[in-house]
Amino acid sequence: MGLKRQEWDKMKLQSSAPLDEIRYEAIRRRQKAGDSYFLYGVMTTGIYCRPECSARTPNRENVVFFDNRRQAEQQGYRPCRKCRPELNRESEHHVQKIIRACRHLEAAASLPSLERLAREAGYSPSHFHRLFRKIVGITPRQYYLKHRSDRLCRNLASGAAVGEAIYAAGYESLSGAYNRNADRLAMTPKSYRQGGAGVKIFYGTAACYLGIVMVAVTDRGICAVELGDSEAQVFGLLRDRFPKAEIEQGETNLQWLVDKVVAHLEYPAQSFDLPLDIQGTAFQHRVWAALRQIEPGTTSSYSAIAEQIGRPSAARAVAGACGANRIAVLIPCHRVLTKERKISGYRWGAERKKLLLEKEKK
Repeated sequence: MGLKRQEWDKMKLQSSAPLDEIRYEAIRRRQKAGDSYFLYGVMTTGIYCRPECSARTPNRENVVFFDNRRQAEQQGYRPCRKCRPELNRESEHHVQKIIRACRHLEAAASLPSLERLAREAGYSPSHFHRLFRKIVGITPRQYYLKHRSDRLCRNLASGAAVGEAIYAAGYESLSGAYNRNADRLAMTPKSYRQGGAGVKIFYGTAACYLGIVMVAVTDRGICAVELGDSEAQVFGLLRDRFPKAEIEQGETNLQWLVDKVVAHLEYPAQSFDLPLDIQGTAFQHRVWAALRQIEPGTTSSYSAIAEQIGRPSAARAVAGACGANRIAVLIPCHRVLTKERKISGYRWGAERKKLLLEKEKK
């Protein structure tokens, strides 16, 4: 239930409680007080929210209050992905319309026209296209193709026959699913089911402060970054991931890429903008995207990531998605700790996770 400005001022005047306690009560009731009244941050997650946010109510001792978003961000807090406190009300109105367009694209059996999507949202096609790309980061067509690929991956993983999986995902023909320029599926559907059969992977290795790092690539981008104590160990990890792929050591022209990954290990604050050949379920992709938003030198928790992607009860599933990550450091699952801020399991060893976090704090 929303509060008008006069009601909010009256509530403060009539109460003998300190202002922060009044604010916390507003959070507990999820009262829509608005940006001009206050925002709150959660110390255990490093995220700030509107008082009406639908996320789980934090404990009082973990809450700090801000008068505006600039104050919150100056103290290092990140905006919540559910209530979007960094947006003004007009921007939020646009976001809600784009979200509805996304849900339409996710459920569509075929790609709707740009004109139709824009008309349903109440915009001109050009304005809708600009808004969609600004808010989502990709075009409506790219968003549709991504989710069609996600459906195909899920169908294949469930054991469905290749042809049946392709048509059920929304492809109009068998050949459409094999068009490598159409979407992000990095290998043919049959190869995906068969552990990389028919796919060629090149790799290179180097020594770093974490031991041996291996970088493996397909023609789509980096498909694995493995860490270990020896070249034999990291090669075994790659072979386990792609048991039927053709794997070869890269020539010297791959060394620049290995060097770039090692440099990122040494200087994690530098951006890494090379393409990643990421394969996983739709849920895993959402988790991995959230992980890449965690700044070096900071950490999050499994429960915080679950809240960030809109699945507050899925902390265990988030931990599973972190465990399924095969691209060390570039998808920084090492920056996720338990709710008690303790280092938990890490695919490449808890000691390496500790070293990475210590390095990034510097």
